[in-house]
Amino acid sequence: MEAKILEELKLDEKGLIPTIVQDVKGNQVLMMAYMNRDSLERTLETGYSHFFSRSRQRIWMKGEESGHRQRVKEILLDCDRDTLLIRVEQEVAACHTGHRSCFFTRYDPASNQLEEVEPLLFDPRKVYCQGG
Repeated sequence: MEAKILEELKLDEKGLIPTIVQDVKGNQVLMMAYMNRDSLERTLETGYSHFFSRSRQRIWMKGEESGHRQRVKEILLDCDRDTLLIRVEQEVAACHTGHRSCFFTRYDPASNQLEEVEPLLFDPRKVYCQGG
């Protein structure tokens, strides 16, 4: 039997749906990515988040290189059914830069400056394959 969520989604013209990923414990927004039908099906089957990479044109599991996986705890649809919010237990960090969240840079309008507001949790050069 097909999961009800797959019937309800409104995918864009490329078959994608924007997906916000949030930490289930602290409510921090960790990242935003895109899913397609296949990546959502894999997520439902495995309990771990899978996304569609627009640059690589393939499905990938979050943490497939780093080991920093996301165990899915809850999936919510917005009122228009065209955006997902996935609440997860994040292992180590979500961002490939080494930060817990991809949203680690804050804009200060008073100084017109950008500043990093989160520490690095790991060195991405030691975690990700370089040059490949």
